[in-house]
This record gives sequence, structure tokens and C-alpha cells, in this order.
Amino acid sequence: MPKLVFTDNLVIAHYPRTMKKYKLVNAIFHVLLLHNGPTILVFDCCVNNLVFEIVSEFEQILSYLSRENKVKELTFHNGYRSYKLPASFFSLQGLKRIRLKYCTFEPPLTYNRFSCLTCLVFINVEVSAQMLRRFLSMCPLLEHIQLIGHQKRIDFVKGGNKFTFVDLLQCVPLLKFLNISKYYMKYLSAGGMSHKLPTSLFHLENLYLSVCMTDKNQISSALCMIRSSPLLVNIVFKMYDNKKFPVRKTSLNFLDLEEYLNLNLDHLEIFEIRKISSNIPLVMDLVKFIMAKSPMLEKARIELNPNVAFDEELKMLRDMLLLPFQRASHSAKLIVQRKKNCYKKDVVYDS
Repeated sequence: MPKLVFTDNLVIAHYPRTMKKYKLVNAIFHVLLLHNGPTILVFDCCVNNLVFEIVSEFEQILSYLSRENKVKELTFHNGYRSYKLPASFFSLQGLKRIRLKYCTFEPPLTYNRFSCLTCLVFINVEVSAQMLRRFLSMCPLLEHIQLIGHQKRIDFVKGGNKFTFVDLLQCVPLLKFLNISKYYMKYLSAGGMSHKLPTSLFHLENLYLSVCMTDKNQISSALCMIRSSPLLVNIVFKMYDNKKFPVRKTSLNFLDLEEYLNLNLDHLEIFEIRKISSNIPLVMDLVKFIMAKSPMLEKARIELNPNVAFDEELKMLRDMLLLPFQRASHSAKLIVQRKKNCYKKDVVYDS
């Protein structure tokens, strides 16, 4: 049995909380003690409602799992209150993939490294900039990183911003997949970036960024990463408006695309800009620029938010028809869609 999944849904809903705790913990230990296989490839534990009732037991579970480094992939999803990971978690030295949600991440000073780790997914994980930098520098094989923070309580604020994209990308030279949500994007891009990184990202193929089009630092950081990644295959921007900046209707003069004329995207196949609600002229300038630099492009997709006026959409479509622009790929499709007016959770992408 290479994959073990435990959730509080395994316990009958109308049981008292103490009974739920007993049933769930007993089930987990029972399965682990009977497991005879050489390796537990995946250990998935989602306890949205019981995590604070099984704190001591969960630490014992992790200690048991760390004895022979059997676990290769661990997922722990807490509910909506942050749970501090016990020291035993950092003894799982054989882990290759980690997915954490609503946890506090503080490796002990005696922590060595996750030398086998290739994939890291943080969703609303409280971690300081200094701690994240130290941790990433000890994971030499990391290829896949997702930093997703839906709330403003990311500890970058509390600890001060001493960790930027330049620092992060220097820690992960083998990176193939990067997904950064808006609150992480805000702090990692502080101060902006030069036109190109000191060292190119020769392995990066998939780039997913939340970007505020009125924030010069975020735009320069995104373009710098694109310019420094010659093997990019997929680029997805998820746009959002920053309430601290006024919404502008015309192209912003801080985006001088002529500075990036030598940019080459010889391997890019997919380019998407999602959740567009303003600054449509600037967005279109960016789309046209990327399409002119991507000879292998298959699809460029523009997703408009429901609040975009139909007159604006019509003007955009009319301009595309009447003002032809250069395309490096003659087979590339340009798709314009309007986002359905419904609630969707932030997406975690699989590599």
C-alpha cells in the first residue's frame, strides 16, 4: 500500500470530538503498525477540524514515520488555524515532496537538510523571510516551488523584508516550476529587479505569477525572470489591482518594452493573462510583445473579469483587428474570454 490518506471525514460526523479524536488516531496507528511495505510513497493527512485535539499524537505519528525514512511525499492540511510543526517533522529526511497548509514552519537550529526534496508547496504557511531563505538553501534538488498566501498574515511583514526574488532564485538553481501568489509576490519583488538575473534559470519551464500591473517592482521582477529563463514553456499571469495605487486606463510609462528587445522565448508554447479588470492597453502591449518573441507559441489567452465593460472589450477586439501586430508564430491562437461571475478558490498547479 504505497499511498495512505487520512481525513477527519473518516469519522462519523455526529460523534463527540473526543470520540472523533480517538477513532482517527487509532485508525492511523493501526494502519501504520500493519504496514509491511518497504516504502510509504505518500502520507496524506487532512484534519481540518481535529488538528488541535491530536497535537501530541500527530508528533508521535511523525516520529514513527521518520524512523526508517520511508515516507517520500507528505501532505498535511490543517483547517484555518495555524499549527506549529513539531521537531519530528524535520526528521523526515527522505522526503521528496512536501505540501503544507495552515502551518507554522520553524525548523530547529539542529536541522540539517532535506537533501532529497524536489517539490515544496506552502499554502498559508507562516514562515519568516530568514527562515525560508535558510530552508531553501538546504534543499539543493528543489525543482518545484509554490508559495501561496491568501491572507495578509504572511510572516514576511513581521520579520521585515530581507528576502527577494534574487535571493530565492539563487537558492534553487535546478528550479523547473514556480508559482507565486500575490502576497508573496509583493514582498519578494520589493525594490524591483534589474533586466537580467546574475545567473540564468536554465531549467525553469513553468512560471505562474500573481501580478499587479500598477506596481513597477512586480512588473520588472516578472520580466526579469522571463528574460533570464531561456527554456520557458508556460507563462501564466494572474492580475490583481492594488487599492493603494489608482487604477489607470492608459498604458503606464514605467513599462518600457524597448529595454527588452533582445528577449527570446524560443520554447514558449502557452502564455495566459487571467483576471484582467483594468489597464487593458498595457495588458495588450504585453501580449503583443510576448507573441512577437515566441516562434513556438501555440496559444495566447486573455481572460477578462466580469466587471470589465463590454465597450472596453469591444474596443480591444476592434484594435486587434484593425491594427495588426507582429507574431513570431503564425499558428498561434489568440483567445479572449470573459471570466464567469462565480467564486473560485486559488488554484494549486501540478507540474
